Amino acid sequence: MTSFDPRKARELLDFYLDSGVETLVGETPVMRFAAATMALPAGKDPPRAMAAPGSSVDLARAAPGARQANALPAPEEAVMAAREAAKSAATLDELRAILDRFEGCGLKATATQLVFADGNPSARLMLVGEAPGRDEDIEGRPFVGRSGKLLDRMLAAIGLDRSSVYIANVVPWRPPGNREPSPHETAICLPFIRRQIELCDPEILVCLGKPSMQTLLEINDPISKARGRWFSYHTGKREIRAMATFHPAFLLRSPLQKRLAWRDFLAIKKALDG
Repeated sequence: MTSFDPRKARELLDFYLDSGVETLVGETPVMRFAAATMALPAGKDPPRAMAAPGSSVDLARAAPGARQANALPAPEEAVMAAREAAKSAATLDELRAILDRFEGCGLKATATQLVFADGNPSARLMLVGEAPGRDEDIEGRPFVGRSGKLLDRMLAAIGLDRSSVYIANVVPWRPPGNREPSPHETAICLPFIRRQIELCDPEILVCLGKPSMQTLLEINDPISKARGRWFSYHTGKREIRAMATFHPAFLLRSPLQKRLAWRDFLAIKKALDG
């Protein structure tokens, strides 16, 4: 009989966490990507395992005709659907509701919930990161983990807090295991964040990290070269002053770069005060 090894058990748990497996939802495994393959008699409930929350039967029963994760549209079709859906939103609340219903991005099937935004939609300053992490996926708000706490301190250093800024991500669903979003996933989500920026209509847009900078400002320079410089972001209706700076998660790994990020935030403060 093999003895229990706490070290190996810890390594196995770490492997599960890195793979995006974080919550035990039931004793019976559920294939959440499987489509319902059997018709149920009227008035008869399916077995517990089949009707588990989030299972294909549960989703089909809650929203008949909804597109399942194993029947995602083709990439071009998904991007076009995202553009049309985002364009139809007249308010931020409508945009959030549209994202809640949108079935064109596979990340929605693996994330716990939509992470739409945090802060004040009427703020003069909007900050955009790349995608939610584990803590954000659990709470449903962007930048609430360690990097979020650092961002809060950085904002406080220039006299701001979450009531005076608006915070979002390019991708509103957490990629499994905190991997980077694929180019296809980013392309699908791009119309939504563009519409979100347009509806928020800030005076200043700050891209947190290289992926956000590349996606929104279309700048391919290293962020170490592009950070701290002013650019123009075009909403389609007007130009917004935009800047890129280091992502707080990067600053946690490279604390010596905080001095450069501090310069960027001083420049942002100066622009807001001007």
